[in-house]
Amino acid sequence: MLVGISVEDRQARGIDPDNVADEMSALLQTVASERCKQAFSRLFGYFAPRLRAYALKQTGNEAVAMELVQDTLSNVWQKAHLFNAEKGSASTWIFTIARNIRFDMLRKQQNRKEDICAEDLWPVLCEQTAAPGEQSLDYQITLDQVGSLFESLPDKQRKVIEAIYVHGKSQQEVADELEIPLGTVKSRTRLALQRLKEMLDQDD
Repeated sequence: MLVGISVEDRQARGIDPDNVADEMSALLQTVASERCKQAFSRLFGYFAPRLRAYALKQTGNEAVAMELVQDTLSNVWQKAHLFNAEKGSASTWIFTIARNIRFDMLRKQQNRKEDICAEDLWPVLCEQTAAPGEQSLDYQITLDQVGSLFESLPDKQRKVIEAIYVHGKSQQEVADELEIPLGTVKSRTRLALQRLKEMLDQDD
């Protein structure tokens, strides 16, 4: 199976990258024609880490990056029938979807400038990438500073904020876990961050 083989391994084994492109196109066409979950799983395994790397480079935020990855691959599943191998590769088509989603994210951010950006409130939490158990001192200090205020949030808002900014889950993951619409998760996040900022300003 070619999926997951590194570029170096492909070269060492004499595997033509074009063969990988052909396989991805074939898998995408299988998803379109048969709604094959196994084919989609292989597409997911190949493209998810590449999309994550792209999204992290664009956003610098793990939660946002994972949301972009999930939204992109969800679109791939739903719109696979629109893929035309004669017009381009599967990779080009999928990354075009990712770029369009990224543009949509930027437009939404520009249209709600009054909303509170998570990075403004918890920059250390948003940039934290250490493995569990290896959090930096700054990370712990940040948690200590907002701990008491965090506990005063309404229960529904607190659960969303904790899931996203403490456990690193995407908004879509939180929506699925809590069985609520994605828009509700985003709304609770904005309200919670606004409330925290107001409380922090009052403490200052």
